[in-house]
Amino acid sequence: MGKLPFRQVHLDFHTSELIPDIGKQFNKKQFQEMLKTGHVNSVTIFSKCHHGWAYHETEKNQKHPHLDFDLLTEMIEACAEIGVKTPVYISAGLDEKIAREHPEWLLRNKDESVGWNGGFINPGYHLFCFNSPYFDILIDQVREVAEKFKNNKNVEGFFLDIVSPRICYCQNCVKILRGENKDPRDYNAVKELGEKTYKKYYTKINKAIRDIRPDYRIFHNGGHIATGRRDLAFANTHLELESLPTGGWGYDHFPMSARYAHGLGLEFMGMTGKFHTSWGEFGGFKHPNALKYEAALSIANGAKCSIGDQMHPEGFLDKATYELIGAAYSEVEKVEEYCDDVESVADIALFCDDYYISKYTSTGDHLNLSKFATGVSRIMLECKYLYDIIDAESDININKYKLLILPDRVCIDDKLKAKIDKFILNGGKILASGVSGTDINANEFVFDFGAKFDGKSKYQPSYFSPEFKPGDLGQSDFIFYGEPYKITENGGEVLGYRRDPYFNRDTFSFSSHQHTPPELKDAGAGMIQGKDGIYIAWAIFEDYATKGSLICKEAVKYAIDLLLGDKKTFRSNMPSGGVVTLMKQPQNNRYINHLLYASPVKRGDGIEIIEDLIPLYNIGVELVISEKISKIYDGKTKEEIKFTQSDDGKVKFKIDEINCHKAVVLEY
Repeated sequence: MGKLPFRQVHLDFHTSELIPDIGKQFNKKQFQEMLKTGHVNSVTIFSKCHHGWAYHETEKNQKHPHLDFDLLTEMIEACAEIGVKTPVYISAGLDEKIAREHPEWLLRNKDESVGWNGGFINPGYHLFCFNSPYFDILIDQVREVAEKFKNNKNVEGFFLDIVSPRICYCQNCVKILRGENKDPRDYNAVKELGEKTYKKYYTKINKAIRDIRPDYRIFHNGGHIATGRRDLAFANTHLELESLPTGGWGYDHFPMSARYAHGLGLEFMGMTGKFHTSWGEFGGFKHPNALKYEAALSIANGAKCSIGDQMHPEGFLDKATYELIGAAYSEVEKVEEYCDDVESVADIALFCDDYYISKYTSTGDHLNLSKFATGVSRIMLECKYLYDIIDAESDININKYKLLILPDRVCIDDKLKAKIDKFILNGGKILASGVSGTDINANEFVFDFGAKFDGKSKYQPSYFSPEFKPGDLGQSDFIFYGEPYKITENGGEVLGYRRDPYFNRDTFSFSSHQHTPPELKDAGAGMIQGKDGIYIAWAIFEDYATKGSLICKEAVKYAIDLLLGDKKTFRSNMPSGGVVTLMKQPQNNRYINHLLYASPVKRGDGIEIIEDLIPLYNIGVELVISEKISKIYDGKTKEEIKFTQSDDGKVKFKIDEINCHKAVVLEY
């Protein structure tokens, strides 16, 4: 099957039957020239679109009524001539022409409305239930295309779109549930059927494809790779992390997804778009600097790159689009030799397993699985810590990590406790917050933080009075909005105290505009260090994700630096907006230190935009490397960089200028 190409375009073509002259302007030479302009070496092209039409000769579907040739085959042949790979796209969850013929096959919500669009009055697509006859039609369509190109090695595999476990109340699902003596009004029973239905879907689709050609790549796109759902991740041969910063994902999302995906051992790519907003936008363009940064962010996190485009119905590729893509991919091309088969170097493991944590959601009225992961990942990026995101199946190895962070909501079952106990026994430390570090009923701590857990505090928000200087801030009582908890000191070192307000804000008890000030007396420990690590008595990471208060970051930073001590692998004077990763290529005896900087701003209705790239100058870097470094140089220019390395492994060098992205190669 070979390695995933670095420079892919995901080419949409969702085209109504009301549009004439489909593919009329397709020209092999123009198609090839645009791909060359874009420095593209792989393009996902369409067999079937969301409207349900095929773009090739077919017996199992219907060719678009205004297409008079086999567009898919001609594109594949054009790409093969210039060495561009061609995975094939099939819309699996949507087929608008069949939806209107057989609305009884659609996914139904509990109120009988249909999935995605509610009904047929508003413009838009409609989701299918795979417990309907549509699923057999889909399998035949997939099998036909797999058979059509089974001898064409340029066709590497299939991207099947709009699929994931669903909640469905259609009559097919109701019949199945009642036949199993289950109640369709029981949400858990409906959810369980959705999981079984999705497993049936990917098992049968994968078998149909592999029976024809075992080395086809397969990816089922559900829009997000959920942490802890390894069963869903490994239904694929590789992962494509859909993360369009301007399309609602934001610039926080991809680093979180990538730091988890990297640990699964599957090749993966970061999927952004050329669009100003999101998918389906004709005539929308982001600034070239944005695409440069997004592509650099992918390779810095061990991913390959994918940029979304949408071809005009008449079949030509837009020149401005491929000049835009080329500006980013020409930079990727310079350093991709340093970005394949890499291992992440990390000091910290973040336990952000959505699936595991969702089993223990009884604690807290404001549980939001995405918020605490966003908050803790954001602090890691801003403070330049090297980190991975792990799940309950990950190996928490002291040879890999020095610190484990349990953010806000990680109650501990016996299996996870045994794994963490071993980590602690070998010298690892824990940072926990909220209910994290307690048993699965959130009754008591299962690790030694030098304190007793007393449950949730009745005062929210409340105040933190640190016993240390919090970074650039002075000494004061700081508001914490996150869910508060009470602890009693039990042999630990108190690093800060909790102070409660005089009363909670309510109808007949309020003071000032927002919340009541603190009483000037300590209400117990708020941050404490014990034998196993440090505990913070608030949902501090959700707080940071929501409010972004500097005190939250400074409190966490103080705790991490205290626990890591002199064991930090990376130090620098990079500003908070910078992004840093350290990758290792053991087969080539080298490390690659990626340093990135851009400043997203919000414009329009909350869309994050990168336009200006502000250079950074005189950036000092200190790395702790066990191997003897022989040479350091700029991966793009090959210009050597002066460095020193002390007997204890500390490597120091200075970067004169960083403009968007610098890949520093350290050979040993």
